[in-house]
Amino acid sequence: MKVLITRPQRDAEALAAMLAARGIDSLIEPLSAIAFRRDGAEILTPLLAGAQAIVFTSANGARAFAAATTRRDLAVLAVGDATAKAARDAGFGTVASAGGNVEDLARLAIDTLDPPKGALVHAAGSVVAGDLSGALTASGFTVRRAVLYDATTSAALSAPTQAALSRDEIEAALFFSPRNAATFVRLATPLRDRCARIVAVGLSEAVAQPLGELPWRRIAVAPMPTEAALVATLHRNFETEPSP
Repeated sequence: MKVLITRPQRDAEALAAMLAARGIDSLIEPLSAIAFRRDGAEILTPLLAGAQAIVFTSANGARAFAAATTRRDLAVLAVGDATAKAARDAGFGTVASAGGNVEDLARLAIDTLDPPKGALVHAAGSVVAGDLSGALTASGFTVRRAVLYDATTSAALSAPTQAALSRDEIEAALFFSPRNAATFVRLATPLRDRCARIVAVGLSEAVAQPLGELPWRRIAVAPMPTEAALVATLHRNFETEPSP
């Protein structure tokens, strides 16, 4: 089986290695390029004053924060396990994972932190999914958003991906964000008929929603917005029915 991974290169490589260990071939199509902002240090310095914790909604947010400052003394709340791992790899000592999505992250902050103890710094990209700030502000928190990186969407599918689609080599495609799902739909439209042989697996219902524009073999949604749940969903969809 060959799986298309639509995820930024660094995270996709780790997932591809894990799938390879299970005997699954993969092809990486990032669909976006990540660029850390050069003025990250200047952005962060005033926002960190008096803060009690940092919230990361992506692994790239953790990496961009680490690239912009040597501060590692604040507690970290991460949206999921992969983001928490990126924070620990960057040198943070106190890291808690919400193990889910933005709503789970907001709930974790509300349950474990106290608004009067200081602001929360949200290290993020120029485009964010969900309304973390709104949920936290409604519970009395002050949220300071630090835009530390940009994600530029691809203008076309790579030649290897176009070739693999044309030859019907791809049996499944993994999608991790609504933005990348929508980008794939736009770029793959000239090859839309080839999607009829592919199972699209989305990290959540929000990710799966844009995929409905293409005639997939079927669309499967992970029961929880985690990489482990998505991979388990991939396996389930190929255990119950033979390839066409």
